[in-house]
Amino acid sequence: MAKLTKNQKIANAKVDANKQYKLYEACELVKEVSYAKFDASVDIAVRLGVDPRKANQMVRGVVTLPHGTGKVTRVLVLCTPDKEAEAKEAGADFVGLDEYIEKIKGGWTDVDVIICTPSVMAKIGPIGRILGPRGLMPNPKTGTVTMEIGKAVKEVKAGKIDFKVDKTGIVHAAIGKVSFDAQALAENAAEMLNTIIKLKPQALKGTYVKSVYLSSTMSPGINVDSKSLSASAE
Repeated sequence: MAKLTKNQKIANAKVDANKQYKLYEACELVKEVSYAKFDASVDIAVRLGVDPRKANQMVRGVVTLPHGTGKVTRVLVLCTPDKEAEAKEAGADFVGLDEYIEKIKGGWTDVDVIICTPSVMAKIGPIGRILGPRGLMPNPKTGTVTMEIGKAVKEVKAGKIDFKVDKTGIVHAAIGKVSFDAQALAENAAEMLNTIIKLKPQALKGTYVKSVYLSSTMSPGINVDSKSLSASAE
C-alpha cells in the first residue's frame, strides 16, 4: 500500500469520514482540503439505488450549471454549409462536415462535445463506434442533435453538461473548480442534484439517492447530506 504524503495526511485529518456535511459546508471544506498546485476540478459522485441494467431504471439527463464548469469546452459542429456561420458566430471551435468526419476516422477526437443537425446523422452513423465509447456521439436527448445550432453551442459553452448513471449505479460529474467560491460550488451542486432527483424512475422501489460525495483532484471524498436538499431523495 502506498504511503500517504504529508499533504494527504493533513487533508484526511480535516475530513470526518463519519460525518454527513451540509452542502455549503462540504463546498467550503473541499476548497480547504485541495492541495493540488493547479486549479483542480471539483467533482460530485451520486450513488443511486437503481439497476442500470434495466431500461426503466436508466438515469440520463442534461443540466446547465448556473456558474458553468470552469472548463473551456471545445465544441465541434458537424453541419451543412447553411449552418456554418450560425455555429461560428455562437462560438464553436470547429465547424464543418466531411473533412472532420475523415479526421475522426483517422483517430482525431480532440473535442469535448459534438453538435450536429438531424440531416447529417446518416453521415455520422459510421463513426459512432469511435465517438460512442468516448461519450461524443450526438444525441437528440441531450440537445446535441438539433436545428438550433447557435443556441446549442451557447448552452454548452455556458456550462451545459450531460450525464448518465454508470454500470455501478453512480453519476459522476465535474461541477466547477477549486477557485470557485463555496456559494457558486454549492449552487452548481444543488442544480445537479435536483436535476437527478427529478429524473427518479417511476419503476424504482426503495431509496433513490443513497449517497453524495464531493471531492477535488487528489482530495479525500466528503460525504454530503442529501436529505438537506430534497425529500425526494428518499
